Formats: sequence, C-alpha cells, structure tokens
Amino acid sequence: MNWSWWCTSSLRPWRWELTLYPGVWVVVGALLVLYFRLARNKVLARSQKIYFLLGVLTLWVASDWPLGPLGAGYLASAHMVQFVLYAMVAVPLMLMGTPEWMMRRVLARLRLYRITRRVTGSLLFSGILYNALLVTTHAPITVDTLRAGQLGSFAMDMLWIATGLVLWLPVLSPIPEFRAKTYLARILFLFLTTSVIAVIPASALTFGDFPLYNTYELAPRVFDITALEDQQIAGLIMKVATIPITWLAIGVMFFRWARQEGVPSTQPRHVDS
Repeated sequence: MNWSWWCTSSLRPWRWELTLYPGVWVVVGALLVLYFRLARNKVLARSQKIYFLLGVLTLWVASDWPLGPLGAGYLASAHMVQFVLYAMVAVPLMLMGTPEWMMRRVLARLRLYRITRRVTGSLLFSGILYNALLVTTHAPITVDTLRAGQLGSFAMDMLWIATGLVLWLPVLSPIPEFRAKTYLARILFLFLTTSVIAVIPASALTFGDFPLYNTYELAPRVFDITALEDQQIAGLIMKVATIPITWLAIGVMFFRWARQEGVPSTQPRHVDS
C-alpha cells in the first residue's frame, strides 16, 4: 500500500492498488468538524445535514483513490469527471446544506464577505468569471503545470471548488443578498453561463485531432484507450454531464417560480358596490 499527501501525475503504470492520500482526509475531516462544531447548540434541519454530508461525500469521492489519482495523472476523462463532481455536484449540495447564519459567520471570520458580495453583485461579472475559471483550469498549460506536483494538483481542485461557488452562489446562496433577486434571473444566469462559452473548450477536446495535454498523452495507458480517445471522452463529459444537473436546477426553480406566481394575494380586494 502506497501513500501520498495529494493526488498528482505519475509515470508509473496504473495498478488497482489502494493508495492513501492523507491530505484528502484532512480536508474532508476539517469540513465536517467545522460544520458540526458551528452547528453545536443550534437547530439544523435534517435535510440540511443530509445535503451537506452528501456534498462532502461527493468531494471525497472526487478527490480520493481511485478517481483522484486517475484524474490527476492518467485520464483526461477522469479529470473531467472530477470537475463535474466538484463544481456541479459537491458545491451546490454543500450550499443547500449550509444555513444562512453559518455562512455569514464563516465569511465574517475569514473576512471574505465583501469580496463575495462583489463577485455575486453582478450576474454578468459572475458569468464571465465562471467561464474564465472554466477555460483557465482546463487549458493545457494550466493542467500540465499544476498536475505535475502535489501542491499544484491541490490548487487545481480548490480552484474547481471556487469555480462552483462562482456559478452557484447567485442561484443557491443561503445569504439572500448573494442571490439573483428573481427566479427568472437565476434561470437565465444558469442557462447562459453554462451553455455559451463552455461549448468552446468542450468542442476543442471533443473534435481535436491530437492530444492537448502532455500529462495524459505521456501517462501509462489505462483501459486500453488512446490519449486522443480519452480526450474526446473528456470533451463529451464536459458537454453532456452538466446538462441534466443544470436543467434539474432550472426545472426546480421554474416550478417554484410558477408556484410563487400562482399564490393568491393576501391583500384585500376592493369590491365595487
């Protein structure tokens, strides 16, 4: 049994041999300890606890063996699955599991309230920033540079969490002033942000004629697929995997919006005599 602080690229042939990554367990454990320590002597809804635990579980699955090392140094497709789990699954689940008072307390302690408010203050800015992070973290130079070392690989994963926060805070933030004011604005923001610019890197991966990432081109082959086939699968994952998640969120918001609009007014009506 081997161990390493965090998943990183490797030229060793892939073996289904359990590898321990203490850094992953430290991050996951710290999140759980912080959450339940802050929640001590507070009333949390059962659904909030379940959402948060599912989010942390998703984070753990995306970071630890076997998906973590496969994505860090062997398969571009596994790398893309990690991104989807981090940004599109773990982050929204943890946001839904975090009560407003807890998030305000954490942001105040970290002195991040103002910068978070600025990021979410403009939907246009949030959309541009999300896509800038998306393109940057999937650019060959970024991937090949950061995946080469444990610290860089850790930074990549943390950047994906930040990318998810930029996308989901205007939609699901427990703090009202961070969210877009109307359901229509949230729906349009989520649809446009994930459907326009995101097509460019996905298409480059899917329809490329040669491997773009040295990390995955030079890595020992896994599952008998070529580096180009692996890259094409990664592009398809980027294109397809986010669609059901996005449309599920849009569908939920649409029905809540429709229900909100359908609620009769509590104001007394004037009746002509």
